[in-house]
Amino acid sequence: MIQIRKASERGHADHGWLNTFHTFSFSSYQDPNHTRFRSLRVMNEDWVAPGQGFGTHPHRDMEIVTYVLEGALEHRDSMGNGEVLRPGEFQRMSAGTGITHSEFNPSSTDPTHLYQIWLYPEQKGIAPSYEQKQFADSGRHNRLQLVASRTAAEGSLLIQQDARIYLSTIDAGVCVAHELPAERYGWVQVLRGSVELNGHSLQTGDGAAISDERHLSFHGTTNAEVMIFDLA
Repeated sequence: MIQIRKASERGHADHGWLNTFHTFSFSSYQDPNHTRFRSLRVMNEDWVAPGQGFGTHPHRDMEIVTYVLEGALEHRDSMGNGEVLRPGEFQRMSAGTGITHSEFNPSSTDPTHLYQIWLYPEQKGIAPSYEQKQFADSGRHNRLQLVASRTAAEGSLLIQQDARIYLSTIDAGVCVAHELPAERYGWVQVLRGSVELNGHSLQTGDGAAISDERHLSFHGTTNAEVMIFDLA
């Protein structure tokens, strides 16, 4: 079964400095029909204005993955990390027993376009940790690139949850396939462009919850970038 979550159905808030869309309930957007999917708790698409950002704030017992599509995002946290995240880079933060951090757009002229994803951890109370990594574009061109997993397989980021996160850039007219193991679930988020997923049309910003499906086929109807979650 594939259930489509259209981009236009997401929660939305425009704060001036932040234009944000929420696939699941978040902040002032609360929808009891869309609170989470399996361990996936937050799927936010954000545009942050130049020189603006999120001031220092706390997190606890959450796996937070950030991916920048355009612009840059400056990260600082209570563990002493201070990094700038750029397009093609992923950041993973395990909040564990508690962490504070800030995220700002360091540019004075260009907005930052990003996705931030939260997953519930398998275990509460772990030690906080941080990781950032650049993945080669060639590794996801018309194929799946593993960017996060519980075992850090294939050089992926380590997340404390039985989940595998893939990224793929798919050319128009090309098909990319993924096999979901038995009793696994999937979530697909279209970051850019458009694809057909097992015959279902998905556009930029659309998501899809997948259950009781083994074979997933992604056909690029335009050049597209897709994030795929393989979930327990």
